[in-house]
Amino acid sequence: MKCGAEGNALDQGGLVSGTEALARLAEEAVDHRFKGLPPDADGLTVAELTAQRRNLFTDGFTTPVLALSAERLEHNLRLMETYATRHGLAFAPHGKTTMAPQLFRRQIEYGAWGITLAVPHQVRVARAYGVGRVFLANQLVDPAALRWISGQLDADPDFRFVCYVDSVRGVELMDAALAGAARPLDVVVELAAGEGARTGVRTEAECTAVADAVAATATLRLVGVAGYEGEVPRADEERVRAWLRRLVALAADFDRAGRFAGVAEIVVSAGGSAWFDGVAEVFAEIPELSSPVLKLLRSGAYVSHDDGHYRRLTPFNRVPQEGALEPAFRLWTQVVSRPSPGQAFVNAGKRDAAYDLDLPFAQVVRRNGAERPATGVSVTALSDQHAWLRTTEEADVEVGDWVGLGLSHPCTSFDKWPLIPVARADGTVVEYIRTFF
Repeated sequence: MKCGAEGNALDQGGLVSGTEALARLAEEAVDHRFKGLPPDADGLTVAELTAQRRNLFTDGFTTPVLALSAERLEHNLRLMETYATRHGLAFAPHGKTTMAPQLFRRQIEYGAWGITLAVPHQVRVARAYGVGRVFLANQLVDPAALRWISGQLDADPDFRFVCYVDSVRGVELMDAALAGAARPLDVVVELAAGEGARTGVRTEAECTAVADAVAATATLRLVGVAGYEGEVPRADEERVRAWLRRLVALAADFDRAGRFAGVAEIVVSAGGSAWFDGVAEVFAEIPELSSPVLKLLRSGAYVSHDDGHYRRLTPFNRVPQEGALEPAFRLWTQVVSRPSPGQAFVNAGKRDAAYDLDLPFAQVVRRNGAERPATGVSVTALSDQHAWLRTTEEADVEVGDWVGLGLSHPCTSFDKWPLIPVARADGTVVEYIRTFF
C-alpha cells in the first residue's frame, strides 16, 4: 500500500522538499521552550542530543516528562498498515491527533495515502513538511485560507486536496473566494451522522441540493461523499453500520445520477478510531461504480493509542484476530508530597496530562532504578501542576519516587508537549518528536 504521498512544499525561501524541512527540525536548538529535557542540554541541537542516546531515567531529564515507546510506536504503525492493506482501504490518518511532521512522514512510509486534517493552520504545517495529499475533514469557508489552498494547488500540480461541503451557503462562499482559480477544488458532500450529530448534511435530499450547488460552480469539483461515524448518536455496532450503509448508498445514487462524470477516482471516506471495523465491513460492500473507488479510512489515534478511551473502544477488542494496538505514551512524574498515608501528590497536572475524557492511570513506580507496579495507587484529580493520588495500605510510594502514568485520549496529549522523547524499553532515547499546535 505504499502510496508515495510526499510532495513539495512552499517555504519562505522558495520551493523546498519535505525531506529538507524535516532535516531542519533536527537543527533546532534545545532550550527552555521544551519541558522535561535535560537542563545541561541547552544549546545542543536536537540532532546532537539525539546522538548522545541519553537515558530517560538517569541522564538528566526532569519531571514531568512525556515519553513515547519506540517499540510500541513501531508496532502500531505496522499494524494499521497491515489492517488497511488486508481490507483494501486507503488510509489518511487524522494528523490533528499528533500535529507531528515526523509522524506524518512515518505514517506515509507505512502506506498512508495522505494525511487528514481539520483546519487551515494544520494544512500549512503539513505542506511545510512535504505532505502531498491532504483530506480536510471540515467545510472550508475562510476566504484567506481558500486563496492560500488555491495557490498551493496552482504551484504544485501533484498536490491533492479534498475537503467537505455541507451546505449550499458554504458552497457559495467557497465559490466566491475561489473566483478565477486555475484548478477546481475537490470536495465531498459530508453526510451527517444523524440528527443532533456534529457537522454534515442531515438528509439525502439536502445532500442532493448541495451537490447541485457544487455542479453549478466552476471552482469546485464533486469527487465523493464522506462523514464521521464516531458522531452517530448512541453509537453501537448496529447504528454505526446503518449510517455507513446510508453513506455508501448516497455515493451510489450520486454516481447513477452522473454526478461523478469525468472523475478519475470516487472518494468514499469515513473512519475514526473507534469503529473502523464497521467501516472495513461496509466499504467492502460498495458496488462497482463508474470510476474506481478510493475507500479512505481516517483513523488517527492509533499511532500512540492510549490507556483509556480508545483502549476500551478499539475495534481490535471486537476482532482480536486482527491484532492489538499498544498504548505508547507514558507520563513520568515525581512524588513531591506525601502528606498522609492515604494521599500523595506528583508534579504533573492539567498542563501536562490529557484529562478531557479520563484521568491518568497510575501504572508503575520507580525507585533507585527498580520499577514495580503502582499497586494501591490511583489518580483522583488534577490541579494545574499536581495530580492527586489516593494510596491504600498496600501502596509503596515515597517522596522522590517516579510514578509512570498512562493517559487517555492522545488528541489532547500531543498538544501539551512540543518536543517528545521517544525511548526504548531500557530508557534509551532514540528520537525527539516535534509537534505544532
